[in-house]
Amino acid sequence: MLGGEVPAGSGCHARLDPLALPVRFTAQDAVADGQVRHVELDHARMRVRRSVRGMTISVNVPVANFLGVVVRRVAEGEGHGEAVSICLEHRDPALSTTVFEAPENCDIEAEWQLWARVLGLPLLVAEDGALREPFPRMGGVRVGAVGQRRRRRNAIKRRRSTMVLRRQACPRQEMPVIRGEREIIARN
Repeated sequence: MLGGEVPAGSGCHARLDPLALPVRFTAQDAVADGQVRHVELDHARMRVRRSVRGMTISVNVPVANFLGVVVRRVAEGEGHGEAVSICLEHRDPALSTTVFEAPENCDIEAEWQLWARVLGLPLLVAEDGALREPFPRMGGVRVGAVGQRRRRRNAIKRRRSTMVLRRQACPRQEMPVIRGEREIIARN
C-alpha cells in the first residue's frame, strides 16, 4: 500500500517522498475499524478512506484547506527518547495526517520545508498545543533583515568600474529662461 516510500535499507525510517506525489499510505486511526485508515495525497487534494463500525467513509479534502505543515516533538516510548514528526494540520483533528516521523537527530528541517514548498502550505511549529509561524511573513513572502550589499567578492568585480560608486549626485540647477531675444542659428 505504500507508494512513494523509500525502499528498505536506504535509511533508518520510512519516508514518504513529497516529490513523488501522488502517494498512498496507511496511517493509524484510533476511531476506525482495525485502527487503520488509507490516505491518498496529491498536490491538490487528500482522500481519506476508513471504515467505522462497518460503514466505509471516504473524505476528499483540498490541500488548500489545511492550516499548514507542522513540525512537533513526539515521545516515542521508554528508552527510545523523542522523535520529531511532520504533519499536515487541519482544523478538524481527525483529518490531520502525519507524513514523516524520524528520530531527533535526523535532518527534519529540510524535510519540513520540502513538504511545505511542494504543497504550497505555510510552515508551522507546534508548541504547548498551539501553532505558531517560525518566521515573520508578509503574505507568502518571508520577511527578514535586509543584508548589506557586498561588491568586493563579486564574480564580475573586475568588469565594473568603482568610479560610479564614488560620484556625488550634483544638485539639479534650473536652466535660465531667456525671453524677448531673437534666436540665432549658425548654418554653413
